[in-house]
Amino acid sequence: MTSHPEGTAPERVCFQLQVDPARLDEYRERHAAVWPEMLHAIADSGRRDYSLYLRADGLLIGVYETDDDEASQRALELDPRTAAWEAEMAEFFVSLDGSRPDQGAPRLTEVFNLEDQLAALAPEPEVTADDTDHAASVATQTTADHAASAPPIAESSHP
Repeated sequence: MTSHPEGTAPERVCFQLQVDPARLDEYRERHAAVWPEMLHAIADSGRRDYSLYLRADGLLIGVYETDDDEASQRALELDPRTAAWEAEMAEFFVSLDGSRPDQGAPRLTEVFNLEDQLAALAPEPEVTADDTDHAASVATQTTADHAASAPPIAESSHP
């Protein structure tokens, strides 16, 4: 489990960009082996569990976790390891208005998260060894009671 400041949950961030459909294969190739220094810069910025999803029409969705997205963005913007990669990647995107991809991508608002909603439910009672023994005892007793009260099964006279 990843650590984060006590009492706070990590931010889950989702963003979208539009890759030029004519350059999808090249974009995929570039991301099959991202430069090691860029990978380290992303990790050092505090982003983790980072994934990109690319649709056939060029819609790109990115998702990651971080403890502080503003700090993470600042770290990437100021990190000298990121400038060359971001400059090369900017050529792949439609409608960035001159922004770096890591800075200009519109964020999507999270409207549902299964884990958050499950955690908000009342906790289920904890099952103890005594509860398990009691349940097994009741099941055995019920089976024995049922067997004792059931009518005998007639043997079949069919050949």
